[in-house]
Amino acid sequence: MRQHKIKINALNKINQDIQKHSPHPKTVNIIAVTKAFNYTAILSAKENRVLCIGENKVQEFLCKKNEQPTIARNLETHLIGHLQRNKVKKAVGLFNVIQTIDSLKIAQKINDEAKATGQQQKVFIQINVGLDPNKHGFMLENIYNNIETTQNHSHLNLIGLMTILPFYKDTKKTQPLFSRMKKTQEKVLAEISPTCKFLSMGMSRDYIYALQEGATHLRIGTKLYGERA
Repeated sequence: MRQHKIKINALNKINQDIQKHSPHPKTVNIIAVTKAFNYTAILSAKENRVLCIGENKVQEFLCKKNEQPTIARNLETHLIGHLQRNKVKKAVGLFNVIQTIDSLKIAQKINDEAKATGQQQKVFIQINVGLDPNKHGFMLENIYNNIETTQNHSHLNLIGLMTILPFYKDTKKTQPLFSRMKKTQEKVLAEISPTCKFLSMGMSRDYIYALQEGATHLRIGTKLYGERA
């Protein structure tokens, strides 16, 4: 089996960038994105004290857990890929955090499943701030009403907002969009949800701009592990 190891130099560089560019470096979490890598990537994250991992697909993460039942012990697990309604039953409780609530229907479905199983599910709301037709997420119009509706579900614990931006050759184009996300999160925190403290944005190519605008969760895979096959 191929071993997927975190590149120590890359991890050190990311940590240095957090200290240099974030206005609040102690609030920043690196999410090691282990999608398409086998369970050794998760073990390597744990060995290197990267204690948040991100997976895109429910079934893929379940397979890793079946191979190594204790794989997620002492880790915070985040679902960062689109959640289909028929996968909600498996996702609730499997992941500590579901970052990709992208519609009122999926919010209702997650709440119903969490209620049925007696759980409080931590969630982020996904916003399509870049208006990318290939990305999921709420649009900014009516976003505060949609967030308030989601916040009112009894078995959802809204703790943050997330976004996945369009691909830009010039990564500096991401900065105004990250800034808009930060302003949205601050307004939600002040006026709607006092628990909405986190902001998940920034990936391997553009995380420095996300840090500068106040990201608390960086979703980084390629820079940490290298290219996927």
